[in-house]
Amino acid sequence: MGGFVATIGMFDGVHRGHQFVLRHVVDEAQRRGLHSMAVTFDRQGAPTLTPLADKLRLMAQCGIERTEVLTFDDALKQLTARQFMADVLQARYDVRVLMIGYDNRFGHNRAEGFDDYVRYGRELGMDVLQLPAEGTVCSSMIRQLLTNGDVAAAAEALGYAYTISGRVAHGEHVGTQMGFPTANLVPDCATQLLPAPGVYAVRVGTHGGMMNIGTRPTFDGHQQTLEVNIFDFDDDLYGREISVSFVQRLRDEKYFDSPEALIHQLQIDSQQAKHILSL
Repeated sequence: MGGFVATIGMFDGVHRGHQFVLRHVVDEAQRRGLHSMAVTFDRQGAPTLTPLADKLRLMAQCGIERTEVLTFDDALKQLTARQFMADVLQARYDVRVLMIGYDNRFGHNRAEGFDDYVRYGRELGMDVLQLPAEGTVCSSMIRQLLTNGDVAAAAEALGYAYTISGRVAHGEHVGTQMGFPTANLVPDCATQLLPAPGVYAVRVGTHGGMMNIGTRPTFDGHQQTLEVNIFDFDDDLYGREISVSFVQRLRDEKYFDSPEALIHQLQIDSQQAKHILSL
């Protein structure tokens, strides 16, 4: 069995719409006795929903057998759609069938459309198929939801809870002094989009917790931090890797007149988070 049924795209977030496309690619490959492939891009510096390693893992979970990651550099940007289909998809990867999402365009300046791809495919001996729309989910919509702090709606659009992974670093231990010890998270991916500042109910592995994203205005903080209080957990996490999955936003970050007022609010936040997480 040789050759591939392939699709192309950024697939940032690998959301429900992407999953719909990827599973159709897998089904078509099985139907034709070919392999399944996704061709994606590593765009450096841009805000992202999924670090590359997470994107590849999520695509594999959809059944994709092979994923090729292309660097989105100037040389690639200059290729016309036909050049990309001939020089990359056909010559480099032996793509026999190209499946395109209903709104997907590629090639220099995205100047061409589906009818052009079909014509080029006919000239190259490559079948080009277009998939119907699956809902209205798109990566830009999810970015906006996260920017607004609506992590619950973002999870519905993604098909999974939005997650940030990173290493635990030493903080100023302010939370410990107030009876709410926190792990100070330094994200692995500096360009991954952070939800809006505020307090969130989260999960860390099998444990529930609450996370604050913000500058700690009660203590005259200026640098943004990500601090997670993990419920019923007292191990030393310093230097360890953890993943925090966002469930629901509890409130805005705000200034309190005293540490005691903040402690009272954290007690309320904790009970609310435990209720949301059914702990």
